[in-house]
Amino acid sequence: MGATLAVVATAGVFAFLVLTRPNPIDAAAVPSHEPDRSNGEALYHAGSCFTCHAPPRETRGEKSLPSGGKPFPTPVGTFFPQNLTPDPETGIGRWSALDFVNAMWRGISPRGRHYFPAFPYTSYRFMRVEDVLDLRAYLMSLEPVRSPPREADVLFVGLTRRGVGLWKRLALDDRTDAPDPSRGAAWNRGRYLVRGVGHCGECHTPRNWLMVLDEPRALAGAPHPRGEGQVPSLRGLVARERYKDAPDLVLAFQYGETFGYDKLSSGGMGDIQESLALLPEAELSAIAEYLISLP
Repeated sequence: MGATLAVVATAGVFAFLVLTRPNPIDAAAVPSHEPDRSNGEALYHAGSCFTCHAPPRETRGEKSLPSGGKPFPTPVGTFFPQNLTPDPETGIGRWSALDFVNAMWRGISPRGRHYFPAFPYTSYRFMRVEDVLDLRAYLMSLEPVRSPPREADVLFVGLTRRGVGLWKRLALDDRTDAPDPSRGAAWNRGRYLVRGVGHCGECHTPRNWLMVLDEPRALAGAPHPRGEGQVPSLRGLVARERYKDAPDLVLAFQYGETFGYDKLSSGGMGDIQESLALLPEAELSAIAEYLISLP
C-alpha cells in the first residue's frame, strides 16, 4: 500500500511539474529591429507603467523613475512590482531582448520563473513585438536605480508561483489582436492601445471563476483588483451621459478634473490620467474613438 501511494504521489508531482513548466518563446520570434525610443516612451505613458512600478512614496526622489517596490495589495496577497530601470543588479539592465519579450508576452522571468498575473502580461501579449522592443529601448535609456526586489506576500508563494503555470494554460491562448478590416485606422489603433499596452481590461473587465478575463463582457466593469468596490464600465459612455462624444473624452484624458471631469484625476485613475495626458493627441483621439464606439 505504501509503495502504491509513493508511486501515485511521484506521478502527481511529475504531472504538476510538467503542466506548470514555463513555456518561453523561441529566440527566432524576436526579429532584428532598430528600436524607436520615442515610440517606446509613448507606449510607456499609454501603459501608465509608472503607476504600478513607482517606488514607495516615502523613498521617491525628484525624478519619477519606475524603480518599483510600491505595494500593490489584492485580496490574494500583496505584490511589489519590478524595478524597470536598467540597474544591472536589481533592475532590467542585464535582460536581453528575448528576456523582455518573454516577460511581456509569457509572464516568465529571465530566471525561468512565472510572474504572477498582477503583472498584466495577459494583455501585453497582444502587443506587436516591435512595440515591445521599443518599450524596452526607452526603459534602457532611463537612469539606473538600485532597488532590490521583494517577494510577493502570498500564501505558499513558491508553490503558488509555480501553479501559475497551470493557470496560464487557461488564460494565455494563441489569439492575436488582428485589426478589424471593417473599421478605420484610428479605431483599430485605439483598440490596440486599450487592449494591449493600455491593459484597460485588467481592471475594467470582469473575470470568471478561474480569474480569467471574461471577454464577452470586456470593459463592462468589474470588482476593484484591490478589493475596494467596483471599477466602472467603459461601455456606453455617451448613452450613459458620461461624455458627449470622442473629443470630449480626449479633453477628459488631457485635463481630468481641472476641466470638471469627475473621478479622473483622483482615486485609482489619478496617476493613469496623468500618464495619458502625456500622449500625443492623435493617440488619445484613437483611444477615445474606440471607447465611445462600445455599446
